[in-house]
Amino acid sequence: MRAEIDRDGCISCELCADTCPEVFRMGADGLAEVYVDEIPEEVQDTAREAEESCPVSVIHIIED
Repeated sequence: MRAEIDRDGCISCELCADTCPEVFRMGADGLAEVYVDEIPEEVQDTAREAEESCPVSVIHIIED
């Protein structure tokens, strides 16, 4: 399982980084970014919560 963010649509609300800091962080440009290749199993539910909570729906969790 991995995550992707459409950074062009990110509004820098920081919700994903606050919800699941093991997968998401705020980049130097102020936009959210994914910084792991694979979502660790122990935080997969939290990553999905970040996806569902994103106010602009730019986070996508992909099942590999």
